[in-house]
Amino acid sequence: MGNIKSNLDKADTNLQIRTKTGADNYNNYLPLLKNKKIGIVTNQTGILSNKIHLVDFLLEKNIAIQKIFAPEHGFRGTADAGEHVVDGKDSKTGLSIISLYGDNKKPKPQQLSGIDIMVFDLQDVGARFYTYISSLHYIMEACAENNIPLLILDRPNPNGSIVDGPILEQSFTSFVGMHPVPLLHGMTIGEYGKMINGEKWLKNGLQCKLTVIPCIDYTRIMKYNLPVKPSPNLPNDQAVNLYASLCLFEGTNVSVGRGTELQFQIYGSPYLPKSTFSFIPKPNFGAQNPVYNGIECYGEDLSATAKVNRLELKWLIEAYRSTTDKSKFFNPFFTKLAGTKKLQLQIEARMPENKIRESWRNGLVQFKEMRSKYLIY
Repeated sequence: MGNIKSNLDKADTNLQIRTKTGADNYNNYLPLLKNKKIGIVTNQTGILSNKIHLVDFLLEKNIAIQKIFAPEHGFRGTADAGEHVVDGKDSKTGLSIISLYGDNKKPKPQQLSGIDIMVFDLQDVGARFYTYISSLHYIMEACAENNIPLLILDRPNPNGSIVDGPILEQSFTSFVGMHPVPLLHGMTIGEYGKMINGEKWLKNGLQCKLTVIPCIDYTRIMKYNLPVKPSPNLPNDQAVNLYASLCLFEGTNVSVGRGTELQFQIYGSPYLPKSTFSFIPKPNFGAQNPVYNGIECYGEDLSATAKVNRLELKWLIEAYRSTTDKSKFFNPFFTKLAGTKKLQLQIEARMPENKIRESWRNGLVQFKEMRSKYLIY
């Protein structure tokens, strides 16, 4: 069995070496950008396989970039989650940077003035509440309204084989959940853009002129290690894999390790039973004022746990059942993250986990059927 696993790992590694992102598939998009004025939505994840940033690469190719549009965490990916990101200039290139987070989630017509085509290159992680797909929605909407074509340079989804969780209900729509999809959607960001367009989820049923530059030699079942951390609090592959399951804790009084070096690989709070594992959050890169700053939290270390292949609920359920004051466990943000009130009610009612999963089944079947129309890989 060990040899079989070893051979599979080697096969995955070899596949990853061959895999090229949409950014690396430049023979298919450089002709589309020649002699055009470009706006580009990207951040620190927008690199080619040689580690050169897409912005620098395009400038080397004499592509006329006019502006950079930056999502949550900013162009260089250094801002805290939820931190207001201001407009500015890139010190390396002198290009103007326009923030797509805070009060300006959708580019204004004047910010798009003079742009012939928009390029979108962000590394997503496959979770509904990871806000890069929300930024994609607003970029697509702005492009449709201003008759500007959009080019998505696709990237592998590190959780690309997982489709799981409750479907978002329309009444719980927010920037951390804009579409009726499960918590883990199992699509690349290019496929997701095609779905936004095809399902007419943009305002007034608009559709933008969308082109997806696909990855080369990629399949969604292969293991894909991210070359750059996609945001400050997702430092490694383990955190990316556990993110969707542990992010639900952000709607509770439990810390997910912000303010430590094991973000989204541990969880704990002062209100959970004392145990052999504890941590004390302190200000650090990506968390200037973490939850329970300076206070000892008890919980569980998942940094060495096996990779999950579904939305894992057992840690959330166990934490709720063992917390000292259950009335203070959930906060209003939980229903935004879950996309439904049902999950909180099910956990509070002590519904067995298998019954909770059963309640998602019909929604997941319908979603997979819809999703199949937009898959590239």
